[in-house]
Amino acid sequence: MSTEAAPPDAIRHDWTVAEIQAIHDLPLLDLVHRAASVHRAHHDPADIQRASLLSIKTGGCPEDCAYCPQSAHHKEAGLGRQRLMPVEAVLREAAAAKAAGATRFCMGAAWRQPKDGPEFDAVLAMVRGVRGLGMEACVTLGMLTPSQAERLAEAGLTAYNHNLDTGPDFYGDIISTRTYADRLDTLQAVREAGIGVCCGGIIGMGEGVRDRAAMLQVLANHAPHPESVPINALVAVEGTPLQDRPPVDPLDLVRMCATARIVMPKARVRLSAGRRALTREAQVLCFLAGANSIFYGERLLTTANNEADADAQLLRDIGVPVPAVLGLAAAE
Repeated sequence: MSTEAAPPDAIRHDWTVAEIQAIHDLPLLDLVHRAASVHRAHHDPADIQRASLLSIKTGGCPEDCAYCPQSAHHKEAGLGRQRLMPVEAVLREAAAAKAAGATRFCMGAAWRQPKDGPEFDAVLAMVRGVRGLGMEACVTLGMLTPSQAERLAEAGLTAYNHNLDTGPDFYGDIISTRTYADRLDTLQAVREAGIGVCCGGIIGMGEGVRDRAAMLQVLANHAPHPESVPINALVAVEGTPLQDRPPVDPLDLVRMCATARIVMPKARVRLSAGRRALTREAQVLCFLAGANSIFYGERLLTTANNEADADAQLLRDIGVPVPAVLGLAAAE
């Protein structure tokens, strides 16, 4: 199996799992070099987007995802339920995120699938409000019907996040309440509505390298590719079935970012959950390998994230322009 670099402008939708695994398993320096070459052929390496993430409805989810403390199945996680936030409160958070340097505002609700009615209408108002601030708007609400996707598109939604989490063969070890086909159906509804697709997965849940390659293969064989591909490292939360999983090797995260960049050259590869455990040097290596987005802000949906001031300094240190207001002290 040849792993020679294809032309940097080559866009493929016919990858095999074996091809992707062979790329993933290249000697690390060769892999990063190849990924960096592809990245620079399609992106400005100084363009690292800062996105902010807010949980607008927390806890009580009927899904049984083994990694997630928001699942109602994992009561030992001790995460209380919170109702959907008021629209005005969400838009205040979005305005603060914009003032602090974020250009994309992501909103997550712990639903299996939203119900049509006042709460879904409120989410549509949130989307319109975020877009009115001049920001990209992304939501993750669980499964969608085609009509719901169309209404989100009409509201101006930039992207819909719906991760595959892992490869098809390992998926059943992590989730039993929603099928892989369910996830793919939602992605199809989002795409057909004209909304950007944000879809990636999590490493460190006990899957093998082949499972990681299989997840990327499903994404890379979509035409077009997802506009955004989040690469997450498991944050092992006490009270969830995966609470005792060992930390992910940072170089595994580098390999996933690099491989995603090579097989989906134009996607924005988002270095997402688990980044807090990385050293500055490991984060820089991920950027070199093609990651070009981070979540900015000191909390993700339910877990801690890097401090905004530290992120600002890191980006400045590698030569990425960052407005002074990105630092929390400057924003006060």
